Amino acid sequence: MKKIILIGRVAAGKTTLTQALRGEEIHYFKTQYVNYLDTIIDTPGEYTELRQTSGALALYAYEADVVGLVLSANEPYSIFSPCITSLVNREVIGIVSGIDKPDANVERVSNWLRLAGCKKIFPVSAVTGEGLDAIIAYLEEDSK
Repeated sequence: MKKIILIGRVAAGKTTLTQALRGEEIHYFKTQYVNYLDTIIDTPGEYTELRQTSGALALYAYEADVVGLVLSANEPYSIFSPCITSLVNREVIGIVSGIDKPDANVERVSNWLRLAGCKKIFPVSAVTGEGLDAIIAYLEEDSK
């Protein structure tokens, strides 16, 4: 299975998605440091939001096969700049988390991820499980 690093702002759903992809019971906790797991690297949102720590994400991206930019389906704005995917030499996918939220706007958030440079977009709900199979299948492609 390809190793993926999940990058996004605080409360984007990275840790919940990590738990769901690993088949774990979902429970909230604040990610305080980079969690380097078997096939997933879960990063604190502050690393994305703060210039002082964002450089560390570039280094951790080299440890992954795929970079996953995570935006919640109810985000009021995108934290990712247009064409930001050109900064890494890994495939970058977009992940729209929380598609089950009542105020979700999957189309708007998907457009922001395309603008950032993501060619593949995966809308998911870690709570209902919708879309998880598609990400797992993608991560299993060509890795056998």
